[in-house]
This record gives sequence, C-alpha cells and structure tokens, in this order.
Amino acid sequence: MTMTSATSRDAVGDLGGTPVSEVLEDLSGSVRAGAADQALDDVDLEAAIDAATSMVAAGHDPGEVSETAELMGETVARVRSMDLRADARGVVNWAPFGAVVPVLAGSPGAGASVLAAAITDALQLASRCVLLVDAADPARSGLRSAAAAEGPVTSQVSTLLRVRYSWREHALLARLESQLPVISAGMVPPPPLWLPELSPLHVTVVDVGHDGWRATANPLVGAGGWLRRGTPASRPVLVVRPTRPSLRHAEQVLARLDPWVDFGTAAAPVQLVVTGAKRWPAGVVGAAGRCLERLVDTAVFVPHDYDVEVGGVTDELLDDKLLAAVTPMLTDWGLLPPTGRSRSRSNRRRQR
Repeated sequence: MTMTSATSRDAVGDLGGTPVSEVLEDLSGSVRAGAADQALDDVDLEAAIDAATSMVAAGHDPGEVSETAELMGETVARVRSMDLRADARGVVNWAPFGAVVPVLAGSPGAGASVLAAAITDALQLASRCVLLVDAADPARSGLRSAAAAEGPVTSQVSTLLRVRYSWREHALLARLESQLPVISAGMVPPPPLWLPELSPLHVTVVDVGHDGWRATANPLVGAGGWLRRGTPASRPVLVVRPTRPSLRHAEQVLARLDPWVDFGTAAAPVQLVVTGAKRWPAGVVGAAGRCLERLVDTAVFVPHDYDVEVGGVTDELLDDKLLAAVTPMLTDWGLLPPTGRSRSRSNRRRQR
C-alpha cells in the first residue's frame, strides 16, 4: 500500500480532472522505478511524492516531474546501498572522526543547530580541529549561514547529491548540496562519506538535522546512522526547550530509540541540554517520563541569546555566554583542558 500525505492530496486535488489516486500512484511508480530493487522506507517514499506533487501544483512539465521523482528514488537507493561498516559485534569504528558528538533535537525548534555551533566554536577556540556536520535538508538547515562563503571542495555521493566543505573560522563545515527538491532523513549519506581529508581530526560535531522522531526510527541508515554505537564511544546530546511539551516530545524520541539501544545498535544520549534558560522553570520537570528521568538532574542550560533568536547562526562565532555554558560539559568529557579555552576570541582573530 502506498502511503500519501495530506500535502500530496491537496496539491493534486483539482488539477486537470485526473483522479488523485491515479496521480499519486503514477508518482509512486516513478519513485519506485528509480529505486529499482532497493526497498524504500514509507517516510522517504512519502517525502518524494510530496515534493513531486508540489511540482505538479506549480505547473512543471509532467516529464520533468516524473524524472525528478525517479531521481529521488534513485538517491534513496544509492544511500541505502552504502554500508556503515561495523565489526562482528556491530560496533562502528568512529576513530577516524575523533570524538563524535551527535546533537539530536528532542522536539521541533529545540535549538540543536545553535548547540552544535556552540560546541564547535568552544572547541575551535581551544585549537581543536573540528568537523561540523550539517545533515539537514539544505532548505531547512539551521546552519545554512554558518560559513562566510561556500568552500570549493565537494565529495560526490550520487548524481544529484554531494557534500560541500566550507570553513567556519577554523572549523570545517560539511553540509549537503543537491538539486533535488527535498532531502529526507533516509537520503542522508552514511558517516564515512562525510569524512574529509583532514588529519588529525579531534572532534566531529553532528547536527543530525531531522525530526528526532524520524531520526531515531532507524539508526541503521540515513541521518540516524550518526546514533550508532561505536568505538571510541560517541556522546549523543539531546536538546530540549524549557517547556513541558518539549519534554513530552523528547520522552517519545527516547522511547523510540530505546529498543535499538537495548539491542546494542544505538548509543543512548549521555547529556540533556536545555536551550533558552538558566534553570528549570517551576512545574516543567514533572513532564519528564521514565526515559528522561536519568538525564534531568544533570541537564546543561544554555541561556537565551537575543541575537541568535532573531538572526540564527551566522558565520560569526557565537557569544561568549553560550560558549561558557557548554565549556564545563566539554571539559568533563576531556575535550577541553581543565582551564577551558586556551586562547581568547580576540587573540584568535588577530592571528587570522
């Protein structure tokens, strides 16, 4: 059975008199044709159909729409065919990436991109060689303005999908680039394809960049691949807002990841980070369920920053108060020296 969303039905509901079911079935057939023998996740199939029906609504040529749908299916299949290599125990070798810190949003708008940038900036100011991975759909990325200019180096993943490397000060930013209308979580290349020719690489910070509910559904493929258990052990971080709805969302995200953790496939988050607050507001912690309870008491709080709220993450390093909020956490993990940042922001800029 083909799953379709309200978006798809609305987009083609009254176009040309063709029955909705027929249009959606044709698009589904194009996506599946592109994937050939590779099985498609229902969510990835739905995302491709949604994008194609939006092209129909915009008046694109039917042949172009069909070709785009097929290319999206081909891209998903290509990514799915790339194994995330693991040893006999199913443990991924993270050593080439240095210390891996996946940042996962516990709820929509939690601030995962801001946190990923803050961790990256704190580390690079301490002269750590950092790779910042932006696994989001380019059109919805919270890090799309995190570099002053697009870098010239790319790594080709498939015909219409590549990873482009740019510089955020002295940290390397890797993000997806594509002519496709959407990049679903299942289209995100596995970690090995993000690895640059950069040595030594001390830390890799990953903005998982997709809805936490979707990313934790399957850590074997796509964006969820960054949550795989490995050696050395990664340090997944779960990001929430200081609200009861955010904690309820995060509880469900962890509950969805739990079976994979119990099976030994995924790594459980080791740290809860609360953005936009200095402490828990009264009455919020009570919304934490069984999965979140172990993380609530040791939560790290990142204060509100007006400039980031208004302008998002830009190519400028984040404010010192945001970096100071994550520094103790990074120090505890041994990623920063006990004295914190080894060089001030002003000293670092004078050396550029």
